[in-house]
Amino acid sequence: MMRTKLNPMIAVIGIGVIVFLYVPMLAVAVYSFNDAKYGGYVWKGFSFEQGYLRLFRNEGNVLQYLQNTLVLAVASTVISTVLGTLLALAMNRFPWPRKIKGFFDLLVYLPVVTPDIVFAAAMVVAFTMLRYLSSIFDPGITNMIIAHVTFQIAFVAMVVQSRLATFGRTLEEAARDLYASNWYILRKLTLPLLAPGIFAGAMLAFTLSLDDFVISFFTKGGPESTTLPIWLQAEFRRGLKPYHHALSTIIFLTTVLLVLGLERLTRKERQT
Repeated sequence: MMRTKLNPMIAVIGIGVIVFLYVPMLAVAVYSFNDAKYGGYVWKGFSFEQGYLRLFRNEGNVLQYLQNTLVLAVASTVISTVLGTLLALAMNRFPWPRKIKGFFDLLVYLPVVTPDIVFAAAMVVAFTMLRYLSSIFDPGITNMIIAHVTFQIAFVAMVVQSRLATFGRTLEEAARDLYASNWYILRKLTLPLLAPGIFAGAMLAFTLSLDDFVISFFTKGGPESTTLPIWLQAEFRRGLKPYHHALSTIIFLTTVLLVLGLERLTRKERQT
C-alpha cells in the first residue's frame, strides 16, 4: 500500500496552531510557581509558597467557591444528561412528521448558538416572573442549577443524537422480531450502545457548567452562591496573583484528564 506524503507546510501550520493554542496555558502554569506576592506578571523566582501553598491554605475562601462550583456542575450535569438523553431518544425514535422534526431540531440548536448574555437576561426575566409563584426561584444556587440545565440539555441531546445515528434502528428491530419488550430493549441494547455518547454529553455539560460565568453571574444570589469563575473575575480586578495561576492550572489539568479518559473509553468501545 502506498503511503501519501504529508506536505511539510501543512505539518508546520499544524504545529503552529497547537503552539498557539497551548503556549498561553504553559505560561499560566509557569507563573503559578512565581514567588511574587502581589504581582502575577513579574517573575520573582521559583516557589510553591505564593501559588499552590496559598491556594491550599484556602486563600480568599476559595474552597467554598470550589464547592459551590462542583455542586452546581454535578447537579446540572446529572439532570441535563437524563433529560437530554430522553429528548434525543424521543426525537430520533418517534416517527415525527418531517416538518415537526425539523422544528424540534431548530429548538435544540437554538440554545447552542444563542449568546450567553441574551440567555442570561432571559433567565433573569423568567425567574422574576416565577418568583411570584414560589420563593424557590429567588436568586441562589437553585436558580443557577435550573439556568445551567436549560442550556446543557441542548448539548447533551446533540451528542446523544449523533451516537444514535451511528447504529440506526436495525438492532432494535431485530430484538423486536425476537419478541423483546421495549423496556428490555432500552435497558439491554439501546442504553449500553448509547453509553459512550451519554458519557461524552455529560462531560461536555460538566465542562460548560464548570467554566460558565455570564449565566451564573446573572442568576446567583449572595456570596454563599458564588462560584470560581465569578470569584476569579472579581479577583482579577485587583490584579493577578500566583495562586490564581495555580488554580487555573489545576482546573486545566483536570479538564485534560477528563478528556483523555473520555477518549480512552471511546477508543475501547470502538475496538470492541
